[in-house]
Order: sequence, then structure tokens, then C-alpha cells
Amino acid sequence: MRELAVTLAVSALLAGPAQAGDHGSPAEAKAMLAKAVAHYTAVGRKQALADFTAKKPPFSDRDLYVFCIGPDRTIVANGAYSSFVGTSADALKDANGKPLGKALWDTGSRAGGGSVEYPHINPVTHKPQAKVSFVQKVGDDICGVGAYKE
Repeated sequence: MRELAVTLAVSALLAGPAQAGDHGSPAEAKAMLAKAVAHYTAVGRKQALADFTAKKPPFSDRDLYVFCIGPDRTIVANGAYSSFVGTSADALKDANGKPLGKALWDTGSRAGGGSVEYPHINPVTHKPQAKVSFVQKVGDDICGVGAYKE
């Protein structure tokens, strides 16, 4: 039961709210991440994390939003569900129950960041669907934006 709760939590955390047919593309997710990194660098950590969690453009668009994981692997920003801020990213699992938080952290920690592909419960269809999250290190945090693949 706990595994199901964690899987549903990661669905909400990484998928965010969406309406059928109204998903951002992987290219748009990558572009949003670039804006988020520039913003974080320009205004500093505290302001950037608050702005990402505020669920406002340009850091929230349809089902695209910025999330960040702190150096202690705690979620420090989430543009879809602010209630997840302060929870452990290590508890995140994909739709198949495989660890996701560690993969996001490890990939984002590499020079230049990267992407993580995983099956994720689509909040509209409630079925697993391929998703990609682009992640990058900014300051001491790993920030990312994910999008469903067609």
C-alpha cells in the first residue's frame, strides 16, 4: 500500500495537473528548464525556488513546471504541488516501482545535466505513458522539467 501511495505521489509530483490533449512537448520542457536555470542564476536560490513553486509563467505552462531537489535530496521546489516541498526525493518511484529520485539526482549531477526517461502514470488517462525529465545542476540543487512523450 505504501508503494502505491509513493507511486501516486510521484505521479502528482512529476506529472502535474493537465487536461486531455493539453501537454507540453519535450522541447518545451527543455526550454523551460533553460529559463529556470537562468532565473536561478540571476535572482538567487531563495527567490528562484519560491518563483518555481508559485506555479506562475514562465515556470508553469499546462502540465510543464519546474521541480528542484536539494543537496540532501529533499524536494525544495515544485510548480505543480507545493505540498511536496520538504519531502524526500529518494521515495519517488516510476510507474513500474523503480527508484526515480536517485536517477534524477545522479543524471542532473553530471556536467551539463541530462535526461531521464521513465514510465509515468498520466494524470488524464491514469495509464503508464513514456515521460522524459530534463535535469541540471544549479547551485547545490538539481532542477528539472518533465514532459510526456507522444
